[in-house]
Amino acid sequence: MSHAPQTDPEFLTVPELAALLRIKERKVYDLAASGAVPCARVTGKLLFPARAVRDWIAAGATSGAAPAPGPRPDVFLGSHDPLLDWALRQAGTGLATYFSGSGDGLSRFAAREGVATGLHILEDGAWNVAAARRTAPRDAVLLSFARRSRGLVTRPGSGIAALADLAGRRLQPRQAGSGTETVFAHLLSEAGLSADALDTTAPALSEQDAVLAVQQGAADATFGLAALARQHGLEVVPLVEERFDLLVDRTAYFEPPLQRLTAFLRSDDLAAQAERLGGYDVSEAGTVRWNGD
Repeated sequence: MSHAPQTDPEFLTVPELAALLRIKERKVYDLAASGAVPCARVTGKLLFPARAVRDWIAAGATSGAAPAPGPRPDVFLGSHDPLLDWALRQAGTGLATYFSGSGDGLSRFAAREGVATGLHILEDGAWNVAAARRTAPRDAVLLSFARRSRGLVTRPGSGIAALADLAGRRLQPRQAGSGTETVFAHLLSEAGLSADALDTTAPALSEQDAVLAVQQGAADATFGLAALARQHGLEVVPLVEERFDLLVDRTAYFEPPLQRLTAFLRSDDLAAQAERLGGYDVSEAGTVRWNGD
């Protein structure tokens, strides 16, 4: 009799971690509350990134005591934004970037794979706070970056003026789990449309790639940023103004890379670049939207 191979879970529950460490579940809650063990809160439940937990255990193997988490790598995670990408370089942060979507960025941030993550996640009619609270209930702060105009990006003269006009057209989607796809699914549901009825291409992994697919004729439309549509000579049918925020590790916030970025967020240079790109409102950039539970 054959059995399907088992794979290790990406996250551990409280009972699973207690069994792994051979301690009581109450002790697991104590470790989580003190920040000693990496964890995330999802729908009110604590989950522990298995990879980060293994590293935590290995780091404490020689000392015999559970160590505090080590410093996060100097990497900026999450959703791609062209203005943020520019600001990280212009501010001289020296941070590496790994932009792979809001959902992936949150998972990696919970696993301590970066110092900050960009996100635009709509939950319960509000932007980003619920996701921040669920992922990092104690040791992070959510900073405003920009309000962004987003809509259907098309070539001039396409005849696409609303979501209903996507019928029979080729749509360039983003990857599952990205903030863009989550918001687009919400808008389709509000309009009474089904994503399954749309003719879609293979998902694009960045805002830039999605817009380029339209410009190059590989797709008729994408749900993209007004700033990028303008940059590439395309038209946009505005559908939503979204918040793009930065979830930042509280300790890393005081280190030079993120201090340079937060100072730059209040600069005239950022405001001028946002004006040149179009489709951005950075008047609240750098203000705190949520400061932990």
